[in-house]
Amino acid sequence: MTTQTDHVDHELIRAAGHVAATRCRGDYHTMAAAARSRDGRIVTAVNAYHFTGGPCAELVLIGTAAAQGAYDLATVVAVGDHDRGIVPPCGRCRQVLLDYFPSLKVIVGTNDGLRMVPVADLLPESYIWADHQIDAEKSAPPSTS
Repeated sequence: MTTQTDHVDHELIRAAGHVAATRCRGDYHTMAAAARSRDGRIVTAVNAYHFTGGPCAELVLIGTAAAQGAYDLATVVAVGDHDRGIVPPCGRCRQVLLDYFPSLKVIVGTNDGLRMVPVADLLPESYIWADHQIDAEKSAPPSTS
């Protein structure tokens, strides 16, 4: 993986940080996520913690983006409340993000600073969600080659 600090979307980090600081109150909402769609829009969301599990902020973000007509996300970041900073997605979120947006970049924090990582790099040797791929192939325009 290549460290890419010069192209990190700092506006996106600030948006997620602002939501984490102002909307994550109490035990039910402890993480915020922000994504930039390919058309430049920023969408934000918070997790919905529940003792039965509940969706992470990244999963809520996918639904929120769709509700706003932003179906093609380019970059995502998650930020924890109480100034915890950038938090990488959990395994479930990595898989869902990869399934929905295979070319997505994820902003992660490391000891070396911030970097943009292809979501596939966060989940090596992953399986392909075959049903999703079949549906995508059916809706794709016919090949002219």
